Amino acid sequence: MTDHTVKAYDNELEVLGRKIAEMGGIAEQMLSNAMDALASLDSDLARTTVAMDVRLDVLQRDVEEHAIMTIAKRQPLAADLREIVAAIRISGDLERVGDLAKNIAKRALKLSGETRLPRAIVGLKSMHEAAAMLLKDALDAYALRDVERARMVWTHDVELDALEDSVFRDLLTFMMEDPRNISFCAHLLFCSKNIERIGDHSTNIAETVVYLVTGETLPMDRPKGPSPATDYLPLPK
Repeated sequence: MTDHTVKAYDNELEVLGRKIAEMGGIAEQMLSNAMDALASLDSDLARTTVAMDVRLDVLQRDVEEHAIMTIAKRQPLAADLREIVAAIRISGDLERVGDLAKNIAKRALKLSGETRLPRAIVGLKSMHEAAAMLLKDALDAYALRDVERARMVWTHDVELDALEDSVFRDLLTFMMEDPRNISFCAHLLFCSKNIERIGDHSTNIAETVVYLVTGETLPMDRPKGPSPATDYLPLPK
């Protein structure tokens, strides 16, 4: 390719990268806002979070359209094609993260008239912290093309699963203690599943990073089994 063509192609890849970075920032903010809205039953913040999802959907469509046009024009091979495929995959995962955060915000709206049980939120806050860290590290791995960081995200998802199991048991106990807790805790059960699914999408992003950098795919089966959530520490910068 001529220098002009190469530069134009590089610019197109940079556009994809910038759109993914913007999507990542929105998804992280939506997750944070959704959890804050749930913890405080802040209806205004919940509505703001729901509204943010529109921008995420628009960006996801932009990424797909830009990627398809780039493939059609440049007909990339090997590593260059992986860059474009990775952008499509990651944009899809980030769009789903936004949907899940939006679902949590909608639950916060429904809970505004319920009798509160503050101690029932504690476990969800721990889940949120773990999920937010997984998402951040997955996005950092993509930005830095850091395979080691991506593999760490992939292996640490098991700890979020263990937290979800603990939250499920706690919420079930609260419901058995007092039937008046059932409605509130049932909504929180759905929220815990949404947070757990955000962890899954973070590991999807991590898998995509490994594929992008190495051309290899990680095993189909992720690590299973309980693991102490306190073992999850931020990865070194």
